[in-house]
Amino acid sequence: MKNQIDSVFKKYSFNGSVAIFKDSIELYRKNQGYSDFKNKLEIDNNTIFAIGSVSKQFTAVLTLLLSEQGKLNVDDKVSEYLSEFQNKEYKDITIHQLLNHTSGLNTLGGKLQFRSGSDFFYSNDGFNTLGKIIEKISGKSYHRNVLELFKKAGMAHSFIGTQFEGNNFAGAYLGNEKVFEKIQNMPKRLGSKDIGIPAGGILSTIDDLHLWNNALYSGKILNTETLKKFTAKSAERHHPVFGKMGYGYGIMTNTEKPDTYFHSGYIKGSPSLNIYYPHTKTSVIILSNIADEGKGKNMIFKPHVEIKKITDAIENTVVQMEGEKTTKTTVKM
Repeated sequence: MKNQIDSVFKKYSFNGSVAIFKDSIELYRKNQGYSDFKNKLEIDNNTIFAIGSVSKQFTAVLTLLLSEQGKLNVDDKVSEYLSEFQNKEYKDITIHQLLNHTSGLNTLGGKLQFRSGSDFFYSNDGFNTLGKIIEKISGKSYHRNVLELFKKAGMAHSFIGTQFEGNNFAGAYLGNEKVFEKIQNMPKRLGSKDIGIPAGGILSTIDDLHLWNNALYSGKILNTETLKKFTAKSAERHHPVFGKMGYGYGIMTNTEKPDTYFHSGYIKGSPSLNIYYPHTKTSVIILSNIADEGKGKNMIFKPHVEIKKITDAIENTVVQMEGEKTTKTTVKM
């Protein structure tokens, strides 16, 4: 595995961090390149990255925590909570449909792409709307809600872009290590109308996302039934890079083996991927802070796709070997 992933770093001159953990044991980690290209500051284990749409799973979990408290039901209509949904076109949109991108919403205030519940259309504004619902029902800002969630998962180095005042943040860049352009106003720009904190504005580290995966999927955050709702395929997505997949609540799933929960993220200059294999309790986390947009998203995510293919194959092999071992034991008995 090490040689295979090292070769991906080399092949693409990958600038970023990759780590693999089985439960709490680190199996692989590599940092390469710069968090600050101008001053040649190297990426290390403390580097904080913008994680883009990986943020959506935090918003989904905050919504589901409110449902556990009996403060909302995912089948509730959004119009019960927000006046801007109390019009003829939006009135039937449910919280469930915002969580799995089947509401038909593109941009808030715009025409629906289709009748709510009848298809899939990925919507940042859908998740920003969930952020508003969380604030309204809880009586607390999204920032305060998500900080409490970070604390519950033990994530001491995660923040929202508009409130970050610390060090170790990896500036986002376009281009490559020789010719690069820094994205201005990062990470504050993550709070802008075209992105939005609940949809894509969280900052985190490799280690914090590992803690999150372990806490979430071991049942320390959501109860068993709610976690099933979160991960269950309730929609289908045709991802421009990763292909056909199932979609739960702010989380994607493989259509083939192995069983996998994952989500990619892309904020200008910051491609990311967070993967969890539930059978072996393995996390694979890939974070970066530069993207050559001129080559297209398929090329930007090539390292992420190749690493996922490697770890998918390893996971399948492990599961198969365990299955054969169980069969042999059963036969002996």
